[in-house]
Amino acid sequence: MSEKYVLAFDQGTTGSRAILFNRSGEAVGQSRRTHEQIYPAPGWVSHNPKEIYFNIAECAKRVMENARARPADIAAIGITNQRETLTAWDKRTGEPVCDAIVWQCRRTADICRQARSDGMEENVRQRTGLLIDPYFSATKIRWILDNIPRARALSAEGNLLAGTIDSWLIWNLTGGARHVTDYTNASRTMLFNIHTLNWDKELLAYFNIPADILPEVISSNGFIGNTRIFGGEIPITGAAGDQHAALFGQTCFNEGDVKNTYGTGCFILKNIGPRPVISRNKLLTTIAWHLNGQAVYAMEGSIFNAGAAVEWLIKEARLADDVKEINDICDSTPDTQGVYMMPAFSGLGAPYWDMDARGIICGLSLSSNRRHIVRAVMESIAFQSKDVIGVMESETGVPMNKLRVDGGVSQSRFVMQFQSDILNIPSERPKITETTALGAAYLAGLAVGFYKDLDDISRNHIIDAVYEPAMDGAVREEKYRMWLKAVERAKGWADGRVS
Repeated sequence: MSEKYVLAFDQGTTGSRAILFNRSGEAVGQSRRTHEQIYPAPGWVSHNPKEIYFNIAECAKRVMENARARPADIAAIGITNQRETLTAWDKRTGEPVCDAIVWQCRRTADICRQARSDGMEENVRQRTGLLIDPYFSATKIRWILDNIPRARALSAEGNLLAGTIDSWLIWNLTGGARHVTDYTNASRTMLFNIHTLNWDKELLAYFNIPADILPEVISSNGFIGNTRIFGGEIPITGAAGDQHAALFGQTCFNEGDVKNTYGTGCFILKNIGPRPVISRNKLLTTIAWHLNGQAVYAMEGSIFNAGAAVEWLIKEARLADDVKEINDICDSTPDTQGVYMMPAFSGLGAPYWDMDARGIICGLSLSSNRRHIVRAVMESIAFQSKDVIGVMESETGVPMNKLRVDGGVSQSRFVMQFQSDILNIPSERPKITETTALGAAYLAGLAVGFYKDLDDISRNHIIDAVYEPAMDGAVREEKYRMWLKAVERAKGWADGRVS
């Protein structure tokens, strides 16, 4: 084919990117814009969906201009997105009824408590593979319908649409022609039955959510629609939630392959093949991708604060000026002197799922200083990952022999070495670390023949760095024992009440 590139939109928690990839899976140009983090109340997190769409469009225009790429040079567009973040809008005008409710937001905690009290926990788990938590989209839709009068009125008129950020972007990119989501994003809503691959009527009824406001669910690759906003017609042919796209971009095509993406949070996914095995130990079962009429499933552990904890060190705690200083501190500070930091700023995700947990620092003494706290925060990222991976191994009874890593924090030599040490297995980082956007590009490119098949994609996967474990076993066990004590002290702190 004559086209030179696939264009990937990577819409994340803190910013949006547009990246052009060539046939070797190399990024030949990219543009990024951040968007405002809105905190209307303690524990609440919102985004302006119009700002997000504007930024995506501007990033695409900028990267195309810089690469001197015309629409005719682009074979397809792939979209990946922060998954559970939810927006709702008037389908006549495209105007959002309120700011998007972000996956980190805790405002729906009371709705979750009521659902648990109503005995819905096991029902939700068996049907959706998820747990009842504010993290997921169902309670966000319910909150909007209950608290935004305009939303309920629009719904009654048949003029309300709701969806995750992929749906919002596609609707705008196609000029309102397509209200869709892919199977991976649908599987994160707490409304989608991962066995029947349909919106679940019983769950829709319980949460009092009209089915007609939800998007059509489509495959992760295939023709979605055309966009003409960049001066010519370009097909959109790939879509997946960010962590699913990263699993695909890491070429975890075989059952048992595991990756950890270190972004705003940490997201560990394991390919479990074509059958949706429901976790016994509070991990999630989710649709990894849906290709050629076949769903592939993954087991997931979601950690809410990784890169967010690094940002907290710089912007809020002001214990370091930038990431370089954090890395320098970690490299020059031999240990934490017994200090442990649990960054449960927005509750605990897997494997604890405690929405009332909050961040704490344990083990301070008069000799403790900012360097120990900084190192403790960075170590916490690896400890949280060990929590999840330990449960993941126990679910299958098969020890893990390596971990594929990507995301911003994977660039930290200290964290990756400590991760390998505390897990006692190697960590592998690929040469191309933009695996989330790359996964979206691969999905889109496969649909139009830009990439031939999975073997063609696998040939692009080149390892850049391998971190081998070097920590003494007794030291490893003691450090982890103390970490678990810190976890217990963080649990239940907020108790669901604001004093």
